[in-house]
Amino acid sequence: MEQTQDLTQGKVLPQILRFYFPMFFTNMLQQVYNIADTAIVGKGLGDDQLAAVGNMASLCFLIVGFSVGLANGFCVPIAHNFGAKDYKQLRKSTASAISLSLVLTIVLTIVSLIFLDDILILLQTSPRIMQDSLTYGYIIFGGLITTISYNLCAGILRSLGDSTTPFIAIIISTLTNIALNCLFIFGCKTGVEGVAIATIIAQIVSTLICLHKLSRISILKLKLSDFAPDYPLYGRLLTNGVPMALMNSITAVGCMVVQYFVNGLGVAYTTAYSVCSRYVNMFIQPSCTAGYVMSSFTGQNHGAMRFDRIQKGLRACIGIAVVNYILLGTVLIMFPEFLAALMVNGSMPIRLIAEFLPPCGVMMLFINLLFVYRSGVQGLGKPLIPMLSGIMEMVMRISVIFFGLSHFGFVTTAYADIAAWIGALAMNMIAYYVFVHRLSRK
Repeated sequence: MEQTQDLTQGKVLPQILRFYFPMFFTNMLQQVYNIADTAIVGKGLGDDQLAAVGNMASLCFLIVGFSVGLANGFCVPIAHNFGAKDYKQLRKSTASAISLSLVLTIVLTIVSLIFLDDILILLQTSPRIMQDSLTYGYIIFGGLITTISYNLCAGILRSLGDSTTPFIAIIISTLTNIALNCLFIFGCKTGVEGVAIATIIAQIVSTLICLHKLSRISILKLKLSDFAPDYPLYGRLLTNGVPMALMNSITAVGCMVVQYFVNGLGVAYTTAYSVCSRYVNMFIQPSCTAGYVMSSFTGQNHGAMRFDRIQKGLRACIGIAVVNYILLGTVLIMFPEFLAALMVNGSMPIRLIAEFLPPCGVMMLFINLLFVYRSGVQGLGKPLIPMLSGIMEMVMRISVIFFGLSHFGFVTTAYADIAAWIGALAMNMIAYYVFVHRLSRK
C-alpha cells in the first residue's frame, strides 16, 4: 500500500491539510500553464493571437471538461472500494475505468477534430483570428489522449490518498511547458502552434510520472483478467462519470453562448474575456482544490460508512474556501488594472478587464463554496444533482447575458458568472445536507 493514504482514520483537520497542500500546489501550477500561455502569447505574439487562444477556452472546456468529468466520476467508485478495503474490486474498477476512458478518448478526439471549424464559425469567430484558432485547436484536440490520461491517473492517485505524486508531476511539466513556450515562440519564432505543442509535451511528461507511481502500488497491480468485460461495473462507472462529464459540458455550453456574444462585440472584447476567464480560474483554484479534497475524503469515508467524519471534513474545506475568498477576492477587487496590464497591451482590453474582475472578487465566496458542496455530493456517489446544477449554471449565464448585455455592456459577463455560481450553489448545498441526513440514518 505504498504511499497511499487512508482518509478514514486519524484527526480530520491535519489529515485534510496534509492532503490539501500538495493538491493545491498541483492545481495552481496547472493554472500557471494557462497564465504562462496567456502572458507569453499576449506579450510575445500580440493581442490577436491571444484572442485566438482565448477564443478556444470555452470549446476546450466543453471537450476537455467532459473528459475530466468522466475521469473524476470513474474515480468515485475507486475511492469507495479503497475506503471499504475491497482491493479486488478496486483493481477491477481501475481496469474498467482505463478501458472506458480509452474508448471515449477515441470518440471525443474524432468528434472534436471533425466539427472544430463549424463550431468556431457558430461562435462568431472573427476572420482575423480564425486560422490561429483552428491551428491551436487541431493540435490540442489531436493530443486529447494526453489530457485524459493525466487526469485519470491523477484521479486514481487522489482516490488512494496520494496528492503528492500529481504535485511532483505538475512541477516538472509546468517547468517543461514554460521552457518550451519560450523556446518555440522567442527562439524558433513559431506562432500559436508552438504554445499548443508545448502544452501537449508537458502533459505527456506529467502522465508518465503518474503512471510510474501507479505501477509501484502493490494493491493496484493489474492483471489481464482485471480487464475482462464487466458490463454491470461499466454501468456503475458510467453512472458516476457521465453525469459529472455532462455537468462540465453543460456548463461549457453556457460559457460558449457568452463567448458568442462577446465575439460579436469585437476582437478587443474577445481578448479581455479570455484574460478575465484565466484570472478567475486561477484565483478560485484553492477552493477548487478544497473540492477535490472533499470528493476524495467523502468517497473513502462513504465506503467506510464514516458519515461523522464527512461532516468534519466539510467544515474544514469550508474554512479553506472562506480564507481563499478573503485573500484572493481582495486582490481581484483592489488591483484589476495591474492584473490586466500583466497580460495585454491595448488600453481598451485593460479597461474591460478592470470592469470585470472587481464584481467577481466581491462574489467569489459563492463559487468557492460551490466547489466544496458539489464535490461532497459527488463523493457520496450522487452525481445527478451536480449535473442538474450544471443546467442551472447554463440557464443563469445565458439569461443574464441575453437580457443584460445591451444594458450594462461587457461587465454583464461577470454578472452572468455570478448568477450561475449562486444558482448552482443553492442546489448542491440543499442536496448535500439531504443526502448526508438520509445516509446517516441507515
